[in-house]
Amino acid sequence: MKHNYKTNPQILDLISGLKKQSREKKVPLWRDIALRLERPTRQYMEVNLSRINRYTKDKDLVLVPGKVLGAGELDHQLTVAALGFSEGAKGKIVAAGGSCLTIKELMDRNPEGSRVRIMG
Repeated sequence: MKHNYKTNPQILDLISGLKKQSREKKVPLWRDIALRLERPTRQYMEVNLSRINRYTKDKDLVLVPGKVLGAGELDHQLTVAALGFSEGAKGKIVAAGGSCLTIKELMDRNPEGSRVRIMG
């Protein structure tokens, strides 16, 4: 019989850290991301670079509660935080002058969650 609860310790630690940060700093963004990550894995977002490029401007801060895929091009500098990146996506983001972060790194750098755009 298949169990329907999360067993990945990194995801569980991330979810509890997001909820704790949300309570301590009173930032609803982190609670929203934690609730999205509590969903089944097959419902995680997969966002292509073409969509990120279409809906962002230069120097934006983007958060993807899932995986960033490499389909499309990126023509401006971004900071992208996600649960995971494909190799192509990571290479294209860095080539455009941007940077790739984990969700935990973004939470540590920007605890207030200001100017973060959620894609997905």
